Amino acid sequence: MRTFVRVGLFVACCWLYLNAAAAKEPTLDIYWVDVEGGAATLIVTPAGESILVDSGNPGVRDPDRIAQVATKLAGLRKIDHLVTTHYHTDHFGGAATLAKALPIGVVHDNGEFAIQTERPSKEYLEFPCDKRIQIKPGDQIKLRKADDANALLPVIKCLCARQEVVGPPPNVRLARNPLMSEAVRKPDDTSDNANSIVLLVEFGGFRFFDGGDLTWNTEEKLVCPFNIVGEVDVYQVNHHGLDNSNNPVLIKSLRPRVAVINNGPTKGCMPLTYGTLKQLDSVKAIYQLHKNERPDGDENNASAEFIANPQGQKCEGNHIHLQVAADGKSYTLSIPARKHERKYDVKGG
Repeated sequence: MRTFVRVGLFVACCWLYLNAAAAKEPTLDIYWVDVEGGAATLIVTPAGESILVDSGNPGVRDPDRIAQVATKLAGLRKIDHLVTTHYHTDHFGGAATLAKALPIGVVHDNGEFAIQTERPSKEYLEFPCDKRIQIKPGDQIKLRKADDANALLPVIKCLCARQEVVGPPPNVRLARNPLMSEAVRKPDDTSDNANSIVLLVEFGGFRFFDGGDLTWNTEEKLVCPFNIVGEVDVYQVNHHGLDNSNNPVLIKSLRPRVAVINNGPTKGCMPLTYGTLKQLDSVKAIYQLHKNERPDGDENNASAEFIANPQGQKCEGNHIHLQVAADGKSYTLSIPARKHERKYDVKGG
């Protein structure tokens, strides 16, 4: 009898150990927080370091939703890095209130610059943080290593800011993009959308593109005459899926496998953008934070299982979660509230 008890205890201990080890897998996690058509993308590294890209709208709702995901789901006590892609209130408006709930470390934004036409609020400029940095094309956000010496270290690089695009890698000869012949320019965008900071996140073979609200002509500069970005696994659809962004030349050059749209019930998911994504053979899934409820919604909506908040104006604030495996060779997208989960292999794996 004692032998059976000992064996049972041994098996139980092994089970607990294996589950504890699994819980500590050094994954890269990305959360798209629902801020009702604003933007708030939370990245958590294997070391538990956090990077929040944009902070949603002013008021209590969006900062509260960000804080809930950060603390209860990601287990964070601080936002280590805040990247504000540009100075529109649906991207910076929640920062000052969020700073009252969670300490904010380094703020990376456009600072003040020569072609600046729009400025953030006094509250944004004065909320407490450890440091403020004007990010530049080519800069990398300095990240700390995980305790596990074998864990991959993510790389988060700024590709574009204030309409200036990083140059090709040194000592690398890039072929001219054959899609250049399809490029069509639009009148210059004088809004601050055009100045959006563009980030590329790499983790092993996994690659993720977040371009804020970058608009048409600056998008072209990222891939023409040379594709500075390369192909990606996941494309956060620029500007909530509006058609003055999401230049087809950009999307076709990135060839994403998955697209995620941080839209609102009547904001984003426009016909040209949706048409480009649906026609691209590389795209296997389109995720949305909200069901598109405009009259064109039937044509410009993903399947119901890929929509986090399909209930229209009675929004529950559901988020989308992406987890990249510790080896960087696969990733899983889930909508926990909808019981959706699907695994994808990275393109470079």
